[in-house]
Amino acid sequence: MTHIDLLLKNCDALLFDQNTQLLGRSSVDIAVHRGKIIEIQSTLNRTADQILNLKGLTVLPGVIDSQVHFREPGMTHKEDIETGTRAAVLGGVTSVFEMPNTNPSTSTKEAFNEKLKLAVNRAHCHYAFFAGATHDNPDDLAELENLKHCSGVKVFLGASFGSLLVDDDIVFERIMKNGRRRLTIHSEDEARLKARKYIALEAGHVRSHPLWRDEASAMISTKKSIFLAKKYKRPVHILHVSSSEEMDFLAQNKDIASVEILPQFLTLSAPECYESLGTLAQQNPPIRDKRHMEKLWQAVLNGTVDIIGSDHAPHTLEEKNKPYPESPSGFPGVQTLVPIMLNHVHEKRLSLELLTQLVTENPRRLFKVKNKGRIAVGFDADFTIVDLKKKNIITNKAMASKCGYTPFDGMKVTGWPTHTILKGKIVMQEDQVITPHTGEAIEFDK
Repeated sequence: MTHIDLLLKNCDALLFDQNTQLLGRSSVDIAVHRGKIIEIQSTLNRTADQILNLKGLTVLPGVIDSQVHFREPGMTHKEDIETGTRAAVLGGVTSVFEMPNTNPSTSTKEAFNEKLKLAVNRAHCHYAFFAGATHDNPDDLAELENLKHCSGVKVFLGASFGSLLVDDDIVFERIMKNGRRRLTIHSEDEARLKARKYIALEAGHVRSHPLWRDEASAMISTKKSIFLAKKYKRPVHILHVSSSEEMDFLAQNKDIASVEILPQFLTLSAPECYESLGTLAQQNPPIRDKRHMEKLWQAVLNGTVDIIGSDHAPHTLEEKNKPYPESPSGFPGVQTLVPIMLNHVHEKRLSLELLTQLVTENPRRLFKVKNKGRIAVGFDADFTIVDLKKKNIITNKAMASKCGYTPFDGMKVTGWPTHTILKGKIVMQEDQVITPHTGEAIEFDK
């Protein structure tokens, strides 16, 4: 029997059942060689360079965070690929899809290839990049979306800057029809946001953020997106849905649309978050009140929601402390996604199986990720290992992001990532990065 690189013993593992198409927990040993899973059995007696006894811990497929902003190039005072991916592996995240709103934007083949170069030998987790749609590049998108290591095309219908803001319906329609892969959309209506900005200016306090960027701003944009998606038979992925009305509408259009939600929408609510956190809670679309939160939880449990992503979008504290609405929207989240959601599992708001589906199997399937997101023979040996009973406190001090803070500072949680494994290499163990810069570019089935 072949001597192997890594043997994981006594695993309580989340395995995908091909018959039921569901995840279930199994007591197994897992053999890893040359970066791949080569055998899964109830008991394995192999010799290995490294044997990890995981009794008392739970083994998930490597968590995929399909929405992060690492700010490189152009805004590396906020974050860069090295610090962002360090935060990822410390949080148990093995793969990230990074967004195109950098400077320059990732909207040309040259800019995309340059970003790939920036990640080589610097990224701590696996990575892929979105190409950004602009007014100028609709005819190039079919080529851009098929670049190697491209997770797809992202379009900002509101809340962006420079060329990445697409606020022209004719251009949006050209974007929709130029390409075949799932189009990823920030869905807020820019015209309505501009018309209502006076609300934020007159109020002068971030508690008005969900009033300015109201539910209708999202609905107008999402209805337009679904109409065009059906017209061109183009699947779409609606990011960070935060309103109940929008979620009800999307539930009726699951044939063409997948849906993302964020941990903060399931954890924080207005007006309390704005009173206690001020602009640290400011993001687009906004965190809304408890009525919306209750509907969002229903959407998680009834299958409307497909993916949980962090929307990690750091700014410096100096920037966040500007008077509202000059303060920028967005905050860090890649390092806290797993602990916050495990705490919700502990509090029985959702099952571990469902959470795992939302951060591994579903992003794997919807974005056609090759060899990741599942514990199965032949797949890459990426694992997120967690202690479901470990109690901890999330702190600013522990954050690896350059911004140095989290809106969840001081939050007590039960459930914590103990190991992050990439292609059979233990990258993070007990809150320390022990094998740095081992991330590789993700491949997709096109």
